[in-house]
Amino acid sequence: MADEFILYTKTRKSHWNVEGDDFYNKHLFFEAQYTELDEVIDGVAERIRMLGHYAPATLKEFLQLTHLSEQIEIKNDSKGFIKELLIDHESIIMHLRENISVYANDYHDLGTSDYITGLMETYEKMAWMLRSHLR
Repeated sequence: MADEFILYTKTRKSHWNVEGDDFYNKHLFFEAQYTELDEVIDGVAERIRMLGHYAPATLKEFLQLTHLSEQIEIKNDSKGFIKELLIDHESIIMHLRENISVYANDYHDLGTSDYITGLMETYEKMAWMLRSHLR
C-alpha cells in the first residue's frame, strides 16, 4: 500500500505540474491515472483489513514501507514525468510478480495471491499506457 500511495502522490504531482505544448492532454491523462490509483489504494487497504491487519495511514509509515523513491529529479515536462512514473510502475510490477507464489505457496493464501495477480495486471495496463506515450 505504501508503494501505491507514493506512486499516487507522484502522479498527482505530475498532474499539477506538467508543462509544455501537450499540457492539457497530459494533465487529463495524469488525472485518469491518479484516479485509478486512488481506487487501487482503497482496495489494498480493504484487503489488508480483511486479513485482520490495520492499513498504514500516515506519510511517515508510507515512506518507511515503500520500495519507491519519493523524489522526482526531472523537468516538468510530460516525457520526464512519464519516464519516472513508468519506472515506478515497473518496479511495483516486479515486486508483485515476485510475491504471487509466496502468498500461494508459503502462506497458503490463494485469495491474496489472486488479488495481487489482478493488481499486477492493473499496473501492467497502466504501464502500457505510460510506455505508449514515449514511442
